[in-house]
Amino acid sequence: MQHCGTKRLETERLILRRYVMEDVAAVYKNWASDDEVTKYLTWPTHKSQEISQRVVESWVDRYLDDNYYHWTIALKDNGEEPVGDIAVVNMNESISMMHIGYCIGKAWWHRGITSEALKAVMDFLFDVVGANRIEARHDPRNPNSGGVMKKCGMKYEGTLRSAGSNNQGICDECYYALLKEER
Repeated sequence: MQHCGTKRLETERLILRRYVMEDVAAVYKNWASDDEVTKYLTWPTHKSQEISQRVVESWVDRYLDDNYYHWTIALKDNGEEPVGDIAVVNMNESISMMHIGYCIGKAWWHRGITSEALKAVMDFLFDVVGANRIEARHDPRNPNSGGVMKKCGMKYEGTLRSAGSNNQGICDECYYALLKEER
């Protein structure tokens, strides 16, 4: 893969950009402090804005790495205030695979925003970085996350039983993926 780091991406409605420290309050307010948003995620709900500050600071520091891909999702008509998050959370260089994770604040659910962001990130990873396989997974009790994957053309590959854990405990994981040649 040809790593180039997190680049600014734009879609019709969205700006996907690097985090900056000024985003901390919005990260905390818009999704990280919401138990309903984090219900099926693998990281705990932030109990204070100071936790969000430490987390965002660690993300900003990682931008020095060319193989780090992590965007905040912002609406063009909302002054670039962060409303969600999308990132490559795992990769396997030997098979050019990238695993994507995402979340979005509850106020922006069911508006196609996450699908629009995922599609833009997938296009970037296939066309610019040279990924061959992009995958994602979700807890089957969170079918809307799988709907995002399907909407972006990812194919269901199966459910691994008791294969992961999230804020609900041990869980099944539904896997979806798209290969570059299938686009």
